[in-house]
Amino acid sequence: MGEVGPFRRLLSHMKDHRKTIRLASLCSVTNKIWDLAPPLLIGLAVDVVVLKEDSFLASMGYSDPWNQLILLSVLTFAIWGLESLFEYFYGVLWRNLAQTVQHELRLDTFNHVQKQGMGWFDERQKGDILAILNDDINQLERFLDKGANDLLQVSTTVLVVGAIFLFISWEVALFAIIPIPLIVWGSFKYQRSLEPKYADVRNAAGKMNALLENDLSGMSTIQSFTSEEIEVDRVRNLSDDYREANRKAIRLSAAFTPLIRMAILCGFTATLLLGGWYTLEGDLAVGAYSVLVFMTQRLLWPLTRLGETFDLYQRAMASSTRVLDVLTSEIEISEGAFTPKRDMIENSEIVFENVDFSYTGRENTFSDLSLTLSAGKTTGIVGSTGAGKTTLTRLLLRFAQPNSGRIVWAGKGIDEWSLKHLRSSIALVEQHITLFPTSILENIRYGDANATDEEVYEAAKIAEVSEFVNSLPEKWDTMVGEGGYRLSGGQRQRLAIARAVLKNAPLLILDEATSAVDNETEAALQRSIELVGKDRTTVIIAHRLSTIRSANTILVMDNGKIVERGTHDDLIQKEGIYQKLWKVQTGEK
Repeated sequence: MGEVGPFRRLLSHMKDHRKTIRLASLCSVTNKIWDLAPPLLIGLAVDVVVLKEDSFLASMGYSDPWNQLILLSVLTFAIWGLESLFEYFYGVLWRNLAQTVQHELRLDTFNHVQKQGMGWFDERQKGDILAILNDDINQLERFLDKGANDLLQVSTTVLVVGAIFLFISWEVALFAIIPIPLIVWGSFKYQRSLEPKYADVRNAAGKMNALLENDLSGMSTIQSFTSEEIEVDRVRNLSDDYREANRKAIRLSAAFTPLIRMAILCGFTATLLLGGWYTLEGDLAVGAYSVLVFMTQRLLWPLTRLGETFDLYQRAMASSTRVLDVLTSEIEISEGAFTPKRDMIENSEIVFENVDFSYTGRENTFSDLSLTLSAGKTTGIVGSTGAGKTTLTRLLLRFAQPNSGRIVWAGKGIDEWSLKHLRSSIALVEQHITLFPTSILENIRYGDANATDEEVYEAAKIAEVSEFVNSLPEKWDTMVGEGGYRLSGGQRQRLAIARAVLKNAPLLILDEATSAVDNETEAALQRSIELVGKDRTTVIIAHRLSTIRSANTILVMDNGKIVERGTHDDLIQKEGIYQKLWKVQTGEK
């Protein structure tokens, strides 16, 4: 079976809107039928003034020419009214459908992206994902807003006008319709040619978006290294690639309408000459000839818009492919159903059993790793950069999946847990804090969306946040800015601790949570950590050994293995890695 095309994939995703699509299509077709009626009225009017009592309307019982013209006037009002009414209907239906599909696709795609493991994000540029969620979905909305209606109306025009031509004069119809197969053939040929061009355009747009997003995030680095010209060159090069990809598509797309126009000219000239000859010979009525001339224009000239419509269609299909590829990408992290009670979680140790893990295309981070995190105790983990400390955190939260082995908690492998239940049972504080562009109060409440203001204040008090917040002019309503740029590094860390306190999860993980703060802030954070970690399973990953000095057990990692374990005092007595690190940090070495 061949690969399903993007249009069919899109229709399949829109199956819940089939009734709306059918109704909107019906309104588009009905509007076009009424739109094609005026040339018939013009032909009848010419017939009346030329033949008077012998006109077509006279044969229907309206012998007086003036009455015939009054009837045509009434029909004109009715037809134009119906055409306008159905134009309103199809406009509302198609445009609302476009907005709804755009909304649903963006939500569905974002929701799918949120379910992916961290490895999925490691293999993709954040800016390209943003381009898919914004630009590509917007391209689909533009096509549904306008292009779908255009395709339906052109098809209706060909069928209705072709039928009228055959009814009036099949000979003239034959010559008038000759260009249509050529136009349709040319349209599909251009469609196939445009498809890879617009795929290149969307890919180039994704790369440029990724660079711009990265540059805006790292503006302080760019300016501090006076590298503005370097970044401008990078943007220029990618923008040139985007422009060149568009130029190739435009060159092909722009040639469509002039070529179709020449084919249309042949059909229009044939109608003009052949129909005129039959009329002069008396084989065709003047009114019928008028209808043929006007209908030829109505039949053929709208086909010139096929170029614009197919251009819109191909842009939408290129975008549709990118969006649906993300939406249908396999979710690497499987979902379980185990939801243990809180007291069971709190009293259960976490056991790594013979875990092997490697990042894509890299050597093993862990090989046959086994360790136990004691329930209700604090475990400190230290080691050099690249030893695998943070990877432990990713595995616990199932941001990544072990290649072999398993992690057991509450008597079950964590791959058997409900993901939501597992992650709700873990409070994570990282070195790089993510804050949202809202108030301090709401950033702390992120730990528990249902928490009252009083509960937020209590968590903030434990994290020693209250003092600096109350010194701010707007206090708890202070907006932190994008990424929390209005706060210092230490203040951001304190908010993160407060958020973890409010979450009140059975397992607390602190991954380098105090590595980028001053000594005074570290002491404050340490007090908060000791308070919130009391009788709670806590994992502290740290470079600063002072942070984990009071841990119940300290694990020293090197090259993905546990090479030392014990209390601070035990490890100081050994002539190992921990002792060397301690001497370096205390200035003894």
